Amino acid sequence: MGMLKRMKDMKDMVNAAPGMVAQAQELGAQAQQMAAARQAALAAQQQAAYGAPAAMAAGADFTPIADVTLEQFTAVSKGVAAFGYDQARLPEIAATHGIPAAAWATASAGWNDRIKASPAVAQRFNQLYRQG
Repeated sequence: MGMLKRMKDMKDMVNAAPGMVAQAQELGAQAQQMAAARQAALAAQQQAAYGAPAAMAAGADFTPIADVTLEQFTAVSKGVAAFGYDQARLPEIAATHGIPAAAWATASAGWNDRIKASPAVAQRFNQLYRQG
């Protein structure tokens, strides 16, 4: 009897594995987005502490990526909150803003890279994200 129970338990665990992997991936994506937001907030605080002027939304760092502006990227990033930060919903949310899934994938990666690399972009993202 014990061996049959162990085999059944093992089968149940194997059946549950794909869902657990998907959940882990979602949590990882959420952690990355939260880290980007924290980094943007930190950059804004550092610039304010050093008396830096407010970021001007101009220059190469602010050009749209795959026709997606920083404002659109921010709106989609904020929109995921209504879905419990389910990263799988981002392409759907982007579509409601007129952004095709392929463009969103390119823009999301690009804007996240710019936010990490440019304090001015990070500050502007943070400002837009906080606006109501």
